[in-house]
Amino acid sequence: MTGSPLALSAPAVECSIEAPGWEALEDPQALAETIIAEAVGLSGAELSPEAEVSIVFSDDAFVHGLNRKWLGNDKPTNVLSFPAGGDLRTATMLGDIVIAFETSAREAAEAGRPLRDHAAHLLAHGFLHLIGYDHVENSDAEEMETLERRILARLGIGDPYEDDIRKDDIFEGDICEGAPDPAAN
Repeated sequence: MTGSPLALSAPAVECSIEAPGWEALEDPQALAETIIAEAVGLSGAELSPEAEVSIVFSDDAFVHGLNRKWLGNDKPTNVLSFPAGGDLRTATMLGDIVIAFETSAREAAEAGRPLRDHAAHLLAHGFLHLIGYDHVENSDAEEMETLERRILARLGIGDPYEDDIRKDDIFEGDICEGAPDPAAN
């Protein structure tokens, strides 16, 4: 037998809390693992059994710097994804997801949603980027949003796009392809 068998199992998740405020989010590790397991199951992504994902719960200042450096956007954003690239079936590192506390907390408050629910949405969105989804074209955005809704519904979380008048701005330029590990900078 050559190589490892493919699995519809979730990758290992390594979470790092790098900013104050995230203590309000009860057990971010468990939340991330649950969201990612649902995303793998519902997307049908075939991943290496050795696959892993890094998640950094950070702040606006750190994300602002990454957003400026890798996407040319001189402002913070809620989530950035850094796909490692390559074949998902053999990749051991799928990539990194970085979430900004202040922006995420503000968006949750503005939408009248718990921070946990909004963080779950950002985790789902960020992970889908790591496994190849994007929202550049309308049809791709619809597919990605539908999958996000299904993932969140499995956890009893309502539709994050419902009544969202800023839908087009929520995830403006959030995928950093070809970028090295942001935590190493």
